[in-house]
Amino acid sequence: MSSSEESIRLAAGDAELTITPANGCRIGSLRIGGTEVLRQGERYGCFPMVPWCGRIENGQFRNGGVVHQMPLNSPPHAIHGTGRDTAWRPARVAGSEAVFTYDLVDPWPYSGRVTQTFELTEDSLTLGLGVETYDTSFPAQAGWHPWFLRDLGGSEARVDFDPAWQEERGADHLPTGRRITPRPGPWDDCFGMPDGVEVTLTWPERLELKVTSRAEWVVVYDEQAEAVCVEPQSGPPNGLNTAPRLVTPVEPLEIGATWRWRRL
Repeated sequence: MSSSEESIRLAAGDAELTITPANGCRIGSLRIGGTEVLRQGERYGCFPMVPWCGRIENGQFRNGGVVHQMPLNSPPHAIHGTGRDTAWRPARVAGSEAVFTYDLVDPWPYSGRVTQTFELTEDSLTLGLGVETYDTSFPAQAGWHPWFLRDLGGSEARVDFDPAWQEERGADHLPTGRRITPRPGPWDDCFGMPDGVEVTLTWPERLELKVTSRAEWVVVYDEQAEAVCVEPQSGPPNGLNTAPRLVTPVEPLEIGATWRWRRL
């Protein structure tokens, strides 16, 4: 383990993980045997989506009778939460594990704390996100948005998964509420996997990486030439409005995900 003001590095075997707490506590780099698997750049890597995932319709959500307005950072919608734009505090960093936190503040209208955990082994990365409140209950979501490189040394990624359904996507990029038979890509779509997320990325003759989570939702985005995104999350896009999950003083929101890899 090594650290600087800009980044914290975890290592296990020949796997190296770099976390940038000041830049939304995102994973800036994951190198496996010296090979980078994430798209590089301050907007990329892998960032946490919290306290919501994907788009909120017109940036508005309701909690009981109160309507809240979030900044429209992807007009006409608000997208991917506030955690990726926040500096997080290291709570514990030791060897191949690390824990970070930040407190929810404006523009999010409720107080609470978010915790993100990282556990690296020589063939896996286990991630955790938790959202807790000590007073007012509120709807929330959490998940991750990794940008896996499409090309690893001339080998192009293949995406394999078997969802139970696809959320029909409207012209406004939001789910319409209809569940349809999964369609072939390219995708910028949300899928239901009620037995848990399991998506395999294969770079032939290079690497296989499997993303798993007990969460039941995953967004797959592969419309970009440089990267493929596999995003396990606790609810669908616009879910603060359509499938709200309340964080209460006695029931935090918790989600985990694991990336496990093997050489081919």
